Amino acid sequence: MGIARETLGGEAFPFRATLFDKSPTANWLVVWHQDTALPLQERREAPGWGPWSLKDGVIYAHAPESALSQVLALRLHLDDSTAENGPLRVLPETHTLGVLTDEELHVLSTQVAAVDCVVPQCGVLAMRPLIVHASSKSQVENPRRVLHIEYATSPVIADGFALAIA
Repeated sequence: MGIARETLGGEAFPFRATLFDKSPTANWLVVWHQDTALPLQERREAPGWGPWSLKDGVIYAHAPESALSQVLALRLHLDDSTAENGPLRVLPETHTLGVLTDEELHVLSTQVAAVDCVVPQCGVLAMRPLIVHASSKSQVENPRRVLHIEYATSPVIADGFALAIA
């Protein structure tokens, strides 16, 4: 909470957590993307919000930059993240470019040098949802488990939308 509140302000709170467990039996590739979908308590039409979806009973919408700039993810590494076990890869400074199209993501991936985020066990990595990121498949037997916790500045994000706790 200290890192989130130092970055986002004293009212920051967690609203979503995901456990990533990359192992020999669950090994995947993630292409270059931004995290733009937020869980919301209600669906209503507003400029910049959408498309909409429903996942496990929770409403999600792709959000505008004004909302996503109020979000920070902290990634607690339960195992060492190494160059060989499919670490998070980022294109530095791309979180400042706003919400990008698929074509813009592709162009950036060919023009900006990627950085592997190698983090030791129990290390914490902070990232903004708009940073362009990806990960490769693991090339080793070692697991890479990461607890990815997302925080926001307040329960009501932008344009009066209230976040759902997911």
